[in-house]
Amino acid sequence: MRRRSERRADAVPRRVLLPLAAILPVQVVGWVLPTWYPMILGMSLAVVDAIGVFYLTRVARLGLNVLPCRMGAVARGLGVVNAVTLTVWLAGGPAWLWWAAVATHIGGMALLGLSTVLGPLLRLSGPHRQAFAAEMLAVGAAAVMVVWFAGLDPALLSGQSGAAWSIIGGLLVADLMLAMAIAAMMLRGMVDHWRDPITVLITGMTLAILADTRWATGLPGGVERLVEPTGGVLVVTAHLLLTLSPLMSASGVGSVIDRARRAGPPRWVAYLPLAALVTGVTLLLVVIVRTSGFLRWSGLVVAMAVILAAVTFRYWLSLRTSRARAGRDPETGLANRAGLKEALAAVVRAREPFGVLVIAVSEPRAQHRMSVILRGNVRAEDLIARVGPAAFGVLLTDAGVAGEATVAAQRVLAAAEADGLRCSIGVAVARAGEPARTVLRNAEIAMSHAARSVTSTFAVHEPSMNDRRAADAAIAEALEGALQRDEFTVLYQPIVDLASGRVVAAEALLRWQHPLHGAVSPATFIPVAERSGEIVGIGRWVLEQAVRQVAAWRAAGADLSVTVNVSPRQLQEPHLARDVLAVLERAGAPAESLVVEVTESAMVDEAVEVAALRRLRSAGVRIAIDDFGTGYSSLQYLTRLPVDILKIDRSFVAQMDGTPEGAAIAEAVIRLAQILRLTTVAEGVETEGQAAELLALGSERGQGYLFSRPVPPEQVSALVARRQDAVA
Repeated sequence: MRRRSERRADAVPRRVLLPLAAILPVQVVGWVLPTWYPMILGMSLAVVDAIGVFYLTRVARLGLNVLPCRMGAVARGLGVVNAVTLTVWLAGGPAWLWWAAVATHIGGMALLGLSTVLGPLLRLSGPHRQAFAAEMLAVGAAAVMVVWFAGLDPALLSGQSGAAWSIIGGLLVADLMLAMAIAAMMLRGMVDHWRDPITVLITGMTLAILADTRWATGLPGGVERLVEPTGGVLVVTAHLLLTLSPLMSASGVGSVIDRARRAGPPRWVAYLPLAALVTGVTLLLVVIVRTSGFLRWSGLVVAMAVILAAVTFRYWLSLRTSRARAGRDPETGLANRAGLKEALAAVVRAREPFGVLVIAVSEPRAQHRMSVILRGNVRAEDLIARVGPAAFGVLLTDAGVAGEATVAAQRVLAAAEADGLRCSIGVAVARAGEPARTVLRNAEIAMSHAARSVTSTFAVHEPSMNDRRAADAAIAEALEGALQRDEFTVLYQPIVDLASGRVVAAEALLRWQHPLHGAVSPATFIPVAERSGEIVGIGRWVLEQAVRQVAAWRAAGADLSVTVNVSPRQLQEPHLARDVLAVLERAGAPAESLVVEVTESAMVDEAVEVAALRRLRSAGVRIAIDDFGTGYSSLQYLTRLPVDILKIDRSFVAQMDGTPEGAAIAEAVIRLAQILRLTTVAEGVETEGQAAELLALGSERGQGYLFSRPVPPEQVSALVARRQDAVA
């Protein structure tokens, strides 16, 4: 951190800062010695513009708006030529140097304005570019009308020569480009703080327009007005600010690009074209009244004023309505993602502390229920937004620490669970100077982390989560095409009848052997495949392999069934039941040889998931609930679900130590299964004691390392044969 600050300080050398700081005090000498001032002015402008050329070139090398900065460097180079030429002419040079000085000044200012306009135009495309150009022309033209009315029109009325007319026309073109540049930066929302380089640049351009206007109104005596201390200080100040802007950018003070991306245009910017229209028409009406009298044109003036008022009011209503529509979700009436981003940008501009919640609901069609829950459990001053089909965001104002945001998350979580909704909440709190989009992204990352849990929960963002997200992205990329590259294999873990010791079934377990990373844990890649959608194709392949294998076992005389896990993402597929039955038919395996295993938390939509399971069960396929007892609504759903088998989670089996306390939960699950006439399978059986205790409690089947680790299919056949021999 220290080295970085040292580099930033060294980025603005003192040998540059000292001359710049001395420019304005040097102008005081001109007040004391007026005859020296033309030389002081010329040297001051030459030094300031030369430094501007250097730093604009440096900013271009840093990759910030390369083409506009290079054009700006050329424009400031013309300023150096202008300063030198004007100084030589004032020292007694030939008359043509005067015209060269005027031409280089007009060309430099026009090119400077064009370079600033070019940046936004290049970044936009299509209708957005056309709309931006139209708005920019309107605002820029209004600025020129003000300059013309206040300064150039009096000069023209005074009766100038043809030479003066040409100079005034050139200045008008240059000032038009500068006015359009100011309009372009304001319309893009780049004015955020007075110390920002863009604000300094706009101020310098505004002073340059005022200096040109002051000079033009004094023609033909404009040269004297330019080189006198009063006019000269205005010109030097304008050029000094135009140089400070790239110097600040090159020194790391306020990135223009980051500022524009972070905040976006403030609301008042949308009304600039309307303000330009009002300004232009008002000036025309004033000119008509002043030159021709009110009585002659009274009808037209009043009618035009009424039309202008009506059009202004209608435009204002349209803007307000379009903003309301653009920032609102039509289904819930909440703010949408654009509205949330706008609100986030506003609190960032105001430098207020805030936090963000991102809530993902497991049930896609529960948006109205969740919106009611959120309205009832966040403060009135907090903003609620719908940011996706089943996702919401909450802007928590005045939430400066994570503890304040987590209280809100816990309140929402409790209310959602009470309403039977499972949701995952990500929490992020803004750090000092952190852009709004980063805080929102951090909350989304934390939500993804919370979504890995099978139960409702929340997670507070930590920097390490970004590393995990990058790792997940690498896994998702590696998963693409892994199936086609034959990187997956299916192993089978036997399920044993606890009473007889016979192998009665086997669970199909997916394994991934990556050519570079080696064996990747299912706990690592399955959630990523679930989120990316790759799990659908992978799950279909596992089902095909398992059904073919159970058909082969049965053909060899082994009366086995196979259990296949179906993920929540697969359950949402509309043709799941049809595809499963088609696989059974192709393999020639009976429906009763297949057990489809799902987690209880995956079955929340009776119209899709549960309907598919009912169809499978009616065809003879058995349904198993995996990790029973770890979900959030087991008893509520169990009586309505098409279930044949309950699998006791390994965490409950691990607690069994021969005591009533250790066996309490496992015993409760077994008793419930007996009442509902369901088969129980205990997972994670590792000791003979656990197997004996489960059998005594009434569990029919067991699965775990005590009997076998996951093995290839041929080893399952050998294990079946050995256990049959042992029983016999």
